[in-house]
Amino acid sequence: MSAAKLERLLNLTALLLNTPRPLSAQEIRDRIEAYPPDLAAFRRAFERDKDALRAMGFPLEVAEVPGTAHPVDGYRIPKDRYYLRDPGLTPEELAALRLASTVVRLEGVGSSADEGLLKLGGLVGDTAGPDGPDGPAGLGGGPGLAVAALPGAPDLGPLFGAIASQTPVRFAYRGEDRIVDPYRLDYRRGRWYLSGFDHLRAAERLYRLDRFESRIEALAGPRFERPSTSVPGGQLEPWQLGEGDPIEALVLVDAPQAPWVAQHLGREAVVEERPDGAVVVTMTVTNRDNFRSFVLTFLEHAEVLAPPEVRADVVRWLGALAGSGTAA
Repeated sequence: MSAAKLERLLNLTALLLNTPRPLSAQEIRDRIEAYPPDLAAFRRAFERDKDALRAMGFPLEVAEVPGTAHPVDGYRIPKDRYYLRDPGLTPEELAALRLASTVVRLEGVGSSADEGLLKLGGLVGDTAGPDGPDGPAGLGGGPGLAVAALPGAPDLGPLFGAIASQTPVRFAYRGEDRIVDPYRLDYRRGRWYLSGFDHLRAAERLYRLDRFESRIEALAGPRFERPSTSVPGGQLEPWQLGEGDPIEALVLVDAPQAPWVAQHLGREAVVEERPDGAVVVTMTVTNRDNFRSFVLTFLEHAEVLAPPEVRADVVRWLGALAGSGTAA
């Protein structure tokens, strides 16, 4: 990025942060001298700058400029969505967060973790420990401490921001425009997943970031409220890493394995306890291949009870594994 563009983006950010109302494109052009005087050139530069701000995670809000005879789009960056509120972390919690940021890096994200920690007062790299400013005691974040690098994605920054600010997002997915209340981002088996409430489906859904068909757009308006009766976007299991409509499967697990499955899935997953100690558990399935693999780990100690199509699918699969081609 050139020094001129960087200065223009800084001026644009400062202007949009400090304006009490949305500013039209013409007002922005008049107040920032760095933009080209030619109208067509200005529009191209301004569109690129808006894309750059969104890519960096700035909550750029589009709203109608008040007091105009005809509707005119205006732009601003709400301070309450930009500035990080003090979460009240203790020095020990800040130290743990700092350690996590130094041992895991997101490829292509740069120093965004350091910038966030700086806002929290958690950067202590200038305070050298016995191993030097970049050693474990100083936690200076030197490159030698990093032990893992996660692949980045263009929408990670904006999505993390939308989750933190409880802001709905819009994106194209599987040929449809989705409006989603984002709950959680997970990195599983080499891929990033977003879980949230899909307004089109009126239910919680899971999305693979590498299958997004557009860049995400943070939507202006009231914040969404996360459900208080569950853990939204909770830990994903392999049988949930799919994109189909969720299916509630019932699995009977024999008594010797019942305590383990109840602990692994949670007691709320147990829908029936039988006199011999066996349990029936419910599992929300969106990936049938992974579901079959999980059931197979119990060998003869587990049986899929419902729904009929999932049971039949497992029976066919086991028959193929046995080499018979059919199963009774």
